[in-house]
Amino acid sequence: MLTEKDKLQLKQKGITEEQVIKQLQQHKTGFPYADIQRPATPGDGIIVVEKKEEEKYLGIFNDALAKGLDICKFVPASGAATRMFKDLYAFIETPDEDIPSLAAKQPYADFFKRIEDFAFYNALKKYLPADHDLSTAGGKKLVVEKILTGSGLNYGKKPKGVLKFHRYDGFERTPMEEHLLEAALYGKNSDDKSFIHFTVSKEHEGLFNEVLANSKEKMEKQYGTTYDVSFSNQKPSTDTIAATPDNEPFRLDSGELLFRPGGHGALIQNLNDLGHDVIFIKNIDNVVPEHLVGDTVLYKKLIAGILLEYRETVFKILNKLDDLSTLESGINDGLEFIRNVLKREVVYQNIRKDHNRQERANRIREILNRPIRVAGMVKNEGEPGGGPFWVRSQAGTISLQIVESSQIDLNDEEKKAIVAQSTHFNPVDLVCSTKDYKGNKFDLLDFIDPVTGFISEKSMNGKPLKAIELPGLWNGAMAHWLTFFVEVPVTTFNPVKTVFDLLRPQHQPE
Repeated sequence: MLTEKDKLQLKQKGITEEQVIKQLQQHKTGFPYADIQRPATPGDGIIVVEKKEEEKYLGIFNDALAKGLDICKFVPASGAATRMFKDLYAFIETPDEDIPSLAAKQPYADFFKRIEDFAFYNALKKYLPADHDLSTAGGKKLVVEKILTGSGLNYGKKPKGVLKFHRYDGFERTPMEEHLLEAALYGKNSDDKSFIHFTVSKEHEGLFNEVLANSKEKMEKQYGTTYDVSFSNQKPSTDTIAATPDNEPFRLDSGELLFRPGGHGALIQNLNDLGHDVIFIKNIDNVVPEHLVGDTVLYKKLIAGILLEYRETVFKILNKLDDLSTLESGINDGLEFIRNVLKREVVYQNIRKDHNRQERANRIREILNRPIRVAGMVKNEGEPGGGPFWVRSQAGTISLQIVESSQIDLNDEEKKAIVAQSTHFNPVDLVCSTKDYKGNKFDLLDFIDPVTGFISEKSMNGKPLKAIELPGLWNGAMAHWLTFFVEVPVTTFNPVKTVFDLLRPQHQPE
């Protein structure tokens, strides 16, 4: 199946023949749907923090920081803004005589009426003639061209992270800079250093460095921190082989095999390369102007406090299991945690029945000695996104998981009914602990569920193809972590999926 030329191509990408063979088999067999049992809801998988508890969790987080807790922000930022502007491309392709009727429709009418409300307007003006007339069809088309193409801002080809999102008094900020702000407000270590890591496309890394060079020193002085900013690229070895509709390797006209990026699940390898105690994860486009950032900062600290409390409990149990004098106590505490906190009744009963004390300790250790994540969940108000569910694995264990709609068989009436009962969705708001109770870093690749990827249909040069998406970063890539969900307010979720979202009050000046 693979030629010598193919094998050389694989070697250059760092992909093994075994990986390709396995992926081609996955193209044939597909991936199983998630076996959702019920939605996670408040009181049944989702923790709701009462007002009186806030001080407790903030105290846990602040105390840990004072004692040298090493924290970092991890921001997936490699996506280009093409999809953000897809609705505007219609103006470039529309004849002038049809533009007035198109521009009269929403949301286009608001877009042109409020063009000066966009933070990028001041930069856009430099590319427009002094007598520019926005009321004409040509004037509207010119504005769109100067936003999207290389004759102007070239926003259609740039990553979201470097676009001007928010306007302040006398300056604008990009999403990258808003994440720097957040890092200073809740991600500052005891030595006043703020670590933040962006995953970016290699071709766009220079643009991020430009933003950093223009804002780093000013923001450090303003927020009393020293930024340690690092970048990484999605690894070529995480690309997946494309297949024809007949599940044969898809080849380009040159005869080369076609590989495609494996989706955000590939970033588990980038996350695995970080060595910090606690890592916050949040998408690049989910930011607000500084005057609205209060809820975000509060809840980041709260969910970090919850993570640290659970981690301390788990570490105490594991340490007890290592000492013969406390072994029995560790077993009892471990069983209680598995039954009452993780809600794994069947696992609890199976371990409890085992008369071999050391074997019970080993089983408990195997269950608890894992990376830990706490994920914020927002009440579902119609926003798209995956959701929190109790899911049965192929091994029969039921645990909390984040599941995308593409992973659910919505033709199954029972599963469809479970989805309809769901009350919350995933805003990608996580805090993670990736070291064990002895301080050693976990190999996060050991905790991926490989059967949780999915296959999408794409095309290349007019030819249909099938592409494999790896288990998502917060889905299957973290499937075997210890997982906890916490309700966070909708004010912490303000993504910019289209350019029109920037006109929402959440992205406008105070």
